[in-house]
Amino acid sequence: MRVFRGFHHPGIAPACALTIGNFDGVHRGHQAMLALLQSEARHRGLPTCVMTFEPHPRDFFAAKLGKPELAPARIATLRDKLAELERCGIDQVVILPFDEGLSSLPPQEFIRQVLLDGLGARYVLVGDDFRFGAKRQGDYASLDAAGQAHGFDVARMMSYEVRGLRVSSSAVREALAAGNMARAASLLGRPYAISGHITHGRKLGRQLGESAPGAADGFRTLNLRFSHDKPAAHGIFAVLVHGLTQEPLPGVASLGNRPTVENAGRVLLEVHCLEWPLGAEGGYGKLARVELLHKLRDEAKYDGLDALTAAIRHDTDAACAFLATHAAQRRQTTRDRI
Repeated sequence: MRVFRGFHHPGIAPACALTIGNFDGVHRGHQAMLALLQSEARHRGLPTCVMTFEPHPRDFFAAKLGKPELAPARIATLRDKLAELERCGIDQVVILPFDEGLSSLPPQEFIRQVLLDGLGARYVLVGDDFRFGAKRQGDYASLDAAGQAHGFDVARMMSYEVRGLRVSSSAVREALAAGNMARAASLLGRPYAISGHITHGRKLGRQLGESAPGAADGFRTLNLRFSHDKPAAHGIFAVLVHGLTQEPLPGVASLGNRPTVENAGRVLLEVHCLEWPLGAEGGYGKLARVELLHKLRDEAKYDGLDALTAAIRHDTDAACAFLATHAAQRRQTTRDRI
């Protein structure tokens, strides 16, 4: 999959089958749309293209109005969004900076400058609530009329439902905010996960719980940055860590801004692996994917490191219990399939 920031690049496809959206989370509704896009693209002999935006348009307008509370919580980082789009078989992604210039384009200019001149769209697939152009004046009807005038096909995909629930990024955010990881996984079609390169932290975990069973080096952690200040999920989780060893590593993780030790506003995913086969370097610089399987509790601020250590011990025990049950259920499911 090729990724472009903007469309003024020599390697960009001269024509494409296109869909447009934020694709936060790349949930099952997105996946159904991308599968339809691929089918239509094959019939036309065109590469598939996703046009998405960074920052999220609602982030832009929230900042413009000075109301950060209007910005949506973010399900996925750009890295994870691109990884999921690639898994869905997309050929090309174009990331447009959502700024004053783009937000003020009249609908017909958006069609001419972006869809036709910029991307060479020959087929455009949108969702049932798609709006575009300055003040969201453009809609499906106006896009369809432009397609007839300029010679490109336009199609609309209606909402996708799972067990009577409309699948949307808002529904995924609500599930994550409530700590309902099973519902989030049902909407996403996979366990909710965050990936990133392991970075150096403050090494505080090595000083905590050195007398805890199985924690001779304290509660050492893997640290991954979450690049947005409003993650859709937050709290303490039982997790599986992929990408560092042949088998996933069980662990307990904190996603948030560490109110006891820092509270600097930076969002960090800290993972304490229940097993530590990573040596002294701890996987620094490697790319890991952390599945957040079960929420144990919300973040809390503790009166000192002793209280924090006691909480981590309790969380570790709870994560061990959940992950043992989870592993047993997976083994049973595998046997049933055989």
